[in-house]
Amino acid sequence: MSTPRHDAQGRRSFARTAYDAVPLYDPKRAPVELDLTDNTNLWGMPPAAERAWRDAPVSRITRYPTLYAAELKQALAGYVGVSPDMIVTGCGSDDILDSAMRAFGEPGDVVAGPEPSFAMIPIFARMNALTYAGCVELPSHQPDLDALLATKPALLYLCSPNNPTGTLLARATIERALREAPGVVLLDEAYAEFAGVSAIDLVAHSDRLLVIRTMSKAFGLAGLRIGYAVGQPSLVMDVEKSRGPYKLNAMAEHAAAVALQQDMPWVEEHVALAVTLRERLADALRARGFAPLASHANFVCVPVPDCVDVGQALRAHGVAVRPFPALPHIGDTLRISVGPWSMLERFLAAFDDVMTARRTT
Repeated sequence: MSTPRHDAQGRRSFARTAYDAVPLYDPKRAPVELDLTDNTNLWGMPPAAERAWRDAPVSRITRYPTLYAAELKQALAGYVGVSPDMIVTGCGSDDILDSAMRAFGEPGDVVAGPEPSFAMIPIFARMNALTYAGCVELPSHQPDLDALLATKPALLYLCSPNNPTGTLLARATIERALREAPGVVLLDEAYAEFAGVSAIDLVAHSDRLLVIRTMSKAFGLAGLRIGYAVGQPSLVMDVEKSRGPYKLNAMAEHAAAVALQQDMPWVEEHVALAVTLRERLADALRARGFAPLASHANFVCVPVPDCVDVGQALRAHGVAVRPFPALPHIGDTLRISVGPWSMLERFLAAFDDVMTARRTT
């Protein structure tokens, strides 16, 4: 039985002490007319998946979904070129990461990750009674693998392309991590479709690699919360045990499977368009005297002084982008999601107004 204690605000608490350091996730993003903050597919939902959603029988709502999303596993296996027993699904890639930490980390074990990277990693570590060790990336924006390995992590988190920089990890870095890490390597490939490269092939040669993917970005299904991971069957089975049954709702599973089976031309077309417009946006920023980082994702990260103030000023113009203050080796930046050019033109017009106003005050 849990013994009540008092938290930092003097309130009685029955939670584990580790939860004292766990904040509620709150990016403080009030709705605006044009939101370019979350890197989702701004062209909409794949057409066949949308039809499947609209035409779904009532039984998909009134009955429980399949235990472990067997239909979707089959479709995903075909997409990434593995067998279905090498796939685990979840309620977004967040669910996979959380479940993996619970499956592979004993209380007090170390989860190591580069900084900057996905902000939820230290939170998930604390939620699972693990110790987070963040290691500042190298000036090249590659992970400092020596520092990460020195923490002797039970779980080593890497992200390629990285969020928020858009940097693609060197293949040699991933291969060395698999040779030298003492525990499981979690490779987050949420933006892999936009990079055109993946390390999923390394799963065939390693029983410690879990490649985490999502259908929230390239597939335009963020609201359905569909994540998945690829690994050796024994590895994914342990994640599945940790995750539990019925975690993917029936409507989401069916729409995602249809997208994989029928909508790949649409997905590929819009991935290519996002890459083209990513480079066009970067060129437009360079023409204005800024130096965006080379990106392999569907966003552009650009150094901008006083990024928080600039972000607030852009919101006043009805446009939201994501400020990242004081990134190591970079400084203040804005991260801008790529969408249709009309959206990016509106961002650029607002950005010009804001920067002109700042120069004249």
